[in-house]
Amino acid sequence: MFIGMSDVAIAPVTLTEAAAREIRNFRSQPGFNPNQYLRIGVKGGGCSGMSYVLGFDEKQDADNEFESNGVKCLINKQHSMYLLGIEVDWQENDESRGFTFSNPNASNSCGCGSSFAV
Repeated sequence: MFIGMSDVAIAPVTLTEAAAREIRNFRSQPGFNPNQYLRIGVKGGGCSGMSYVLGFDEKQDADNEFESNGVKCLINKQHSMYLLGIEVDWQENDESRGFTFSNPNASNSCGCGSSFAV
């Protein structure tokens, strides 16, 4: 569910400060298209049934726009029910680095944290 404020909705997904900082680092690279948003989505696949998708894209008619920690984001309206309430974080340690997803809607998640079931 989205609560509209003009064309921008309340954030259904939260980016931690670490995740937002990493997104801003990507966006600051030479040649990055400033008209693109962070797209957060899902797709079928992965060991638990669905996988998370993060990428940069331009807004489409089927998208809801929102902002989290200063980052403009997009979600396809059909993906909203799978993503409502998740937190995206950036983790970096000796063994790995990357985005992690904490999804309160997931009934099952794989060990790597990149796929889930509802």
